[in-house]
Amino acid sequence: TFQRQLQQSDCQNVLMKKVFDTHMLFLQINQSAAALKHVFAALRLFVGKFPSAFFQGQADLCGSLCYEILKCCNHRSRSTQTEASALLYFFMRKNFEFNKQKSIVRSHLQLIKAVSQLIADAGIGGSRFQHSLAIINNFANGDKQMKNVNFPAEVKDLTKRIRTVLMATAQMKEHEKDPEMLVDLQYSLANSYASTPELRRTWLESMAKIHARNGDLSEAAMCYIHIAALIAEYLKRKGKTNIFKTNCVSINII
Repeated sequence: TFQRQLQQSDCQNVLMKKVFDTHMLFLQINQSAAALKHVFAALRLFVGKFPSAFFQGQADLCGSLCYEILKCCNHRSRSTQTEASALLYFFMRKNFEFNKQKSIVRSHLQLIKAVSQLIADAGIGGSRFQHSLAIINNFANGDKQMKNVNFPAEVKDLTKRIRTVLMATAQMKEHEKDPEMLVDLQYSLANSYASTPELRRTWLESMAKIHARNGDLSEAAMCYIHIAALIAEYLKRKGKTNIFKTNCVSINII
């Protein structure tokens, strides 16, 4: 009924946000496995009908959806895990098609970011989550329509990177009573994402929280200054000179 209004401004509008938030609410409140099956079907339809809401403009909707689906990939019900994995695969495939079969950069970035957040929020990474990653890889291997393009390779690369993050955080768990070692591990993880500022920022924020919790306030401040420097450099490279006229070098003084 409201398709025309929902598609205004390339699906970047207030009504779209409200409809999306209503969909998300079904995943945020505990549901039965039977109800979730219908929620996933509704989301498949929603993503299929309004791909530009997720793969164009602001990345907020894409990030929120990735976060909630990944949470379901860790669900105790096997059927829900399978449904969530199938929806995630469909979502990445749509991203690839939307980008004229070039890449899944946006969903890749938002999924790694969501994994990084979920480790802190929900403690994902056990056998249930690994099972979901295996299902996604199986979908990629068995998708005949995607056999002659680089999509299956991109999916495998993404699941491999997710496993790397999970392994690093498993190491962190071993050292959670040794704050300096824990921060050291987080620092090396942040550095491994030097080419992806948004992910680096996620891990620097996580480091800042640990420092603040331990009362190391100057170290926490240092993390936030580093984040500010990343944003300054990004704005400079994007040519947003009206917002910020210099790059991260000026922050060296601080």
